Amino acid sequence: MASRKFLDPDHPMFRHAWVRWLTTLLPLGWGGVEFYLGNPGWATLFGAAGAYAGWVLILKKPG
Repeated sequence: MASRKFLDPDHPMFRHAWVRWLTTLLPLGWGGVEFYLGNPGWATLFGAAGAYAGWVLILKKPG
């Protein structure tokens, strides 16, 4: 059985740059909201998800 990636940058959904950026910025923004509301656990979780998405979808070249 082949292993699947957690976040596949080669998926057709991520073909457009705005989708990749939105997938990165929404969790980062929500992490900021959670931090502002005094929830550091959720802020860390969403911040890490946004950082990972940014690394996989924007900084690291797909392919």
